[in-house]
Amino acid sequence: MFKNAVIFLILFSLIGCAQVPVEKQDEKDPLQTINRPLYDFNMDVLDAYILRPAAVGYVAITPQPVRRGLVNLTENIGEPVDSINAALQGKPGNAGISVARFLVNSTVGLFGLFDVASEIGLSQVDEDFGQTLGVWGADDGAYLMLPAYGPSTARNITGDVVDGFAIPSIALSLPQAILRYTIQGLEARASLFPQEALLNESLDPYIFVKEIYLQRQLFELYDGNPPLEEDDEEFDEDFLEELE
Repeated sequence: MFKNAVIFLILFSLIGCAQVPVEKQDEKDPLQTINRPLYDFNMDVLDAYILRPAAVGYVAITPQPVRRGLVNLTENIGEPVDSINAALQGKPGNAGISVARFLVNSTVGLFGLFDVASEIGLSQVDEDFGQTLGVWGADDGAYLMLPAYGPSTARNITGDVVDGFAIPSIALSLPQAILRYTIQGLEARASLFPQEALLNESLDPYIFVKEIYLQRQLFELYDGNPPLEEDDEEFDEDFLEELE
């Protein structure tokens, strides 16, 4: 699930940012006067002193095959929730794929350590409750920058809370859930290393992160075919592709 919103939510708020004046009010970001200081806190404190050093150490001491196995394991744990959300969104095909992936990878794939399902053509489908609410007609709501969590919206944070309770209740104890989210966070932060320079060099990283995040959520809501406005068609397309 590291190409999904969970990756974006944790990480994009944690890259370098210079203090800049608040721009003209954005109707999608009515809480900007609160969001900007939280962005700076995430960058100046949490990323600089905790998350990035931890990710660097994790990459340095963990062999790539072990990391891949851990990623596969955490993704497999989330398959039942993907299936439920796909069904709630009226996507029986995606729901069936998630169920099949879970069964194959939990057995032949040794509890999910190996992604055998992808090798036989069952590609992962990422469906979360935030997307479910969007399919049901719920608006994004206000853009939010949350401490230690990163960018979100009122709709998506509600969806993440629902998914966050659902996964532990279905499959995990509290320590296992904490371990899962720790691995996800470290892998997500490590995956952003190649993009750090691009974000740091942007004129206003806060706005850049916000626009990329909102476009990414729209992209996921419409399964890769969002109704883009003409002016948005070329916006950081290459950057979005790198995150796939």
